Amino acid sequence: MTTVPKFVIGNWKMQARHEYGLELARGVAQGLRDNPPPSHLHTILCPPFTQLAGVHSELDEIGLPNEQLALGAQDCYPAASGPFTGDISPQMIKALGASYVILGHSERRQNHGETDAVIRQKVKAATAAGVTPIVCIGEHLAERNEGRAASVLASQIEGSLTRGFRGIVAYEPVWAIGSGITPSHEELQRKLTLIRALLPMRLMTDDIRVPVLYGGSVTSVQAPSIMSIEAVDGVLVGSASLEAQSFLDIITAAAEATTPQLTS
Repeated sequence: MTTVPKFVIGNWKMQARHEYGLELARGVAQGLRDNPPPSHLHTILCPPFTQLAGVHSELDEIGLPNEQLALGAQDCYPAASGPFTGDISPQMIKALGASYVILGHSERRQNHGETDAVIRQKVKAATAAGVTPIVCIGEHLAERNEGRAASVLASQIEGSLTRGFRGIVAYEPVWAIGSGITPSHEELQRKLTLIRALLPMRLMTDDIRVPVLYGGSVTSVQAPSIMSIEAVDGVLVGSASLEAQSFLDIITAAAEATTPQLTS
């Protein structure tokens, strides 16, 4: 029997300039050092590319184990190297200390035209480099209102994940990101249960426990309710991860709302 892990991931996006980013990382690391969460709860910080090396140095200086506080990147290119101006390979982010990478965020899908096929290639590349992919999926408001959320999620899972996927899935309804709106407890339970039912069909096995997280205007006030949902394995946090105490409050709420579950 093994303990099912839970995750609190901070996505800084294109925020937090260099010095503030170092201060933020230091504050989170010191908070976790002084008030360690249970061992089944893992925290990941995902700063911009330009801050990976500096944040890694800060985390290394505090000296917490990677299982307690790890570093992630916000994207990568699906090639190890080559003439790709402005792109970053998974090998490069790993060399800077990142062990996770966010892929397929709705902002990348919308602003950069990333398709499921492109995201799947990035998943393959990250996995090959030894970096764990955190793949985001989620429907737009119109798709939700038209009753197409289930088909959209099924299509994204089928298109974005590899058969041998060994990563994390984050459900982020596009209409909730940055809006301050969170789906009801019942709707979130339905969507996460649906995702859990779809995953084995894509992975062609039912013996893999893929963590499924929720993201979308997550705050410390909402975190206890979100983490109490049986189908959720953690949260992907945006703006609330840009202030150390706010983020630590979410980690504390997550720790208090969850108890270790065992899986065979």
